[in-house]
Amino acid sequence: MISRRRFLQVSGAAIAGSALAACGDGGAANGGAKASSELTLPTYKPFEGLRPELAGAESGLEPGFLRFPADAISSVKAPPLKNAVSALTETFATPPPPMGSNPMWQSLNQALGAELRLTIGTDPGYPEKFATLLASDSLPDLMWLPPNQGIPNIGPMLEAKFQDLTKYLSGDAVLEYPNLAALKPASWRTAVVNGKIWGAPIPSTPFGQVMMGNPRTWQKVGGLQCATADEFFAKCKELTNGTNYALEPAIINMLHMFGEWFGAPNGWRVNQDRSLTHLYETENYRAAVEYAAKLWAAKVFYPDLNLADATPKTVNGQIAAQVVVGPRATADFRALDPTLFVDTLIPFGHDGKAKPVYDMGYGTVGFTPFKKTDEGRIRELLALMDYLSAPFGTKEYLVKNFGVEGQQYELDAAKNPVLTKAGQQQAPGLVSALQIMTSPESVIFNPAFPEDTKKIYATEQKLLEHAMRNPTAGTYSDTSSKVGPKLTAAFRDTIVDIVTGRQKITAYDEALKRWKSGGGDKMRGEFEAVLPASVPVS
Repeated sequence: MISRRRFLQVSGAAIAGSALAACGDGGAANGGAKASSELTLPTYKPFEGLRPELAGAESGLEPGFLRFPADAISSVKAPPLKNAVSALTETFATPPPPMGSNPMWQSLNQALGAELRLTIGTDPGYPEKFATLLASDSLPDLMWLPPNQGIPNIGPMLEAKFQDLTKYLSGDAVLEYPNLAALKPASWRTAVVNGKIWGAPIPSTPFGQVMMGNPRTWQKVGGLQCATADEFFAKCKELTNGTNYALEPAIINMLHMFGEWFGAPNGWRVNQDRSLTHLYETENYRAAVEYAAKLWAAKVFYPDLNLADATPKTVNGQIAAQVVVGPRATADFRALDPTLFVDTLIPFGHDGKAKPVYDMGYGTVGFTPFKKTDEGRIRELLALMDYLSAPFGTKEYLVKNFGVEGQQYELDAAKNPVLTKAGQQQAPGLVSALQIMTSPESVIFNPAFPEDTKKIYATEQKLLEHAMRNPTAGTYSDTSSKVGPKLTAAFRDTIVDIVTGRQKITAYDEALKRWKSGGGDKMRGEFEAVLPASVPVS
């Protein structure tokens, strides 16, 4: 329900050079990092009663369901609310009809036991809406805190305005809320700041960006898979002719793919002495920039840099390949052409010998803290979050994502829920807003094409062979939060100029100096101070 382009940003999906303001392990100056490392995370207890046809794994492999489980079971014992709850969240779809004229929203309220009154922000503008409410005398009960929209001073803000939930969620205390206990430790780490748990995390796919191509187009040159960068270059030149182009014009995203072939790190590289080297500082990334410039000079990129979405042109063959949020994005292409299953390029060494990497994503889209309140209200809000975090396949998941059978959805021949015409109007904006503030762990599921689930599952297994995680994920740098996005944007502007020939490669060095002096070096120091000992050397 979240748009592909926007989700690339909000999920922190390993976009090349991104300076994520990860919400965790903050406050190095006052001992927050040590306290966070000593905190007992919520006990992990997977939800029982649902068995995927394809099992997931701690490595990040997502479980695969070939059909929606028959006879959905309940994951909660009773409606969670006795009083209305207010919440700030964001939607990446068209905003939904308001509660008073949205039967799906009303049925959700009935299932919850009281009204869930959502203030729904849109992009751009969410940080401004967040700041306005934060400065007011009347906070909503819940406020989604995004991981990378530049909200500053997260540690002091949480301490001043929000509720410490550690005693309710740490260790076995979380078992009172089974759906929250089913969230993995890696997800919970992102909700830890200054040694305290501040909210329920919102898991997302742990996989980062991939390049996908139309197999009908690529079969002309022997397929999308390649062994070397030179082979890929040759195929791109052969596919580019007339009004057809090999690559979409999203230069930074394409550059991210090239960087993996040249062995560039996922955000930061951990050195033997536990120091950090940023992606921009490596010869690997610089070599990827030079390679991208070579491709641009060969005119294999679609020429309109302002192209908003390449998906339709990839489907019709005008563009051969594009970068998408992750392996499950094959559904975007199926939606436009039900006969098309796109290929996913598996990273390879640029010279056929070098070790490639595959950048895993951030794995969550932030967390949702509570405003300070009393014991009874805290437990009511936790029960709400438990309900809204119900795993895939449960009755509560159906209510949150599909509404009521016979109204917002019907069951198809395979007993999978499918939105009705009314559901298509009422659900998308609402479901997007609910998903961004609460979510269970992700799964692979495409009811119309169960074979796609098997193929995506196999692709994830291949990608995991080269997986690299951002070593700073789950840690916090205030400088990154304050100026990281601005520094990244400025550096990328120079990169795009170099790739498109407006500047020479020598401009890279000056841009790097500005990045370092403008806050990059300070970010490095803050991340080094809170780097967990468990993070391996790159």
